[in-house]
Amino acid sequence: MNPVPFLAHPDFAALALPRHIALLAGLALFSGIVVRAMITVGVPDRPDARKAHTRVTPKSGGVGIVAAFLLGISLLYRYGEVSRLAAPLFLGVIAAAVLIATVSLLDDLFDFPFLVKLGAQLIAALVAVGAGLTARKLDFPVIGAVELGWTGPVLSLVWILFVTNAMNFIDGLDGLAAGTTLVACLFLAGIAGLHGGFFVYTTALLLAGGVAGFLPFNYPRARIFMGDVGSQFCGFMLAVLGIAATHYQHVTLSFLVVPLLLSGVLLDVSFTLIRRAIAGQNLAQAHRGHLYQVAHRAGMDARVIAVIYWGFAVFGGATVVAFLHAATDWKPIVIFVPLVPFVGWAAYVAHLARRSALGAWG
Repeated sequence: MNPVPFLAHPDFAALALPRHIALLAGLALFSGIVVRAMITVGVPDRPDARKAHTRVTPKSGGVGIVAAFLLGISLLYRYGEVSRLAAPLFLGVIAAAVLIATVSLLDDLFDFPFLVKLGAQLIAALVAVGAGLTARKLDFPVIGAVELGWTGPVLSLVWILFVTNAMNFIDGLDGLAAGTTLVACLFLAGIAGLHGGFFVYTTALLLAGGVAGFLPFNYPRARIFMGDVGSQFCGFMLAVLGIAATHYQHVTLSFLVVPLLLSGVLLDVSFTLIRRAIAGQNLAQAHRGHLYQVAHRAGMDARVIAVIYWGFAVFGGATVVAFLHAATDWKPIVIFVPLVPFVGWAAYVAHLARRSALGAWG
């Protein structure tokens, strides 16, 4: 059966697409209302030595993102479009996402130890994988598809935990994590729609609606922070979409789609973890040594840094499009293109750190 590129289908463009755009706008509005309520509730995030903000600011604005996402799911389920999704997989992912959001909200309130948070993430990942969300094969450029067998669930668990925590790690400056998520989701929705992937299209669209409603309250000046409930939920859902992209309903895309979209985030986190490991530092200890944090500590405007990371996501999206359309011989080259702007960014941050006599990066 051939894939159905429904975004390009005349009937879809004329009938369903306007409804979906209206749904996205409605979810953004609903998310904004919930976020505004969370500002009034005022779960405080107090400044300390490892945080960028200097005044007490409400957090847990991610409740708006989660609430809008679940509202979107309920509406689609009520009006029948969810029937096109694989029910066990769909319900398992939603259950896992709700678990992540619930524990993360409690963490915002009570500040759980890292191992408790990691345990909750692992359980949520196990629920999603147990429901059938697992990478069955990886489609490598030139080499072709490689069946994963029993390693598929293990690699899926590792991937989900890594991306969930990566998004949590970079949620340290106004608009950075939310804007990156929004750009990635819009690209994912477009790519999935053009390749017949209704699960990824729908999930990315709903997440984009929730994030779009939150972002104006977080950028250019944060009136509220996303909190763990938002950053971990977004990270978990993006990780899930990364796996789902490897087996759409009728077509298989490369597992590189989401890593390319999140290349700026994942490279920053990977670079920082490797650098700290070489230095013998505790990887589980909170710090301010990510590139975006070093740049901010060296005097760079937080709003500019956020836009740079949004740019990484846009560049990653363009790289995905180029990768999907590139000749087979060019695909191995295309996937390394995002390294070019990242290396330039890392070199510039190192220059800023030296010029400002920042000392140890942390």
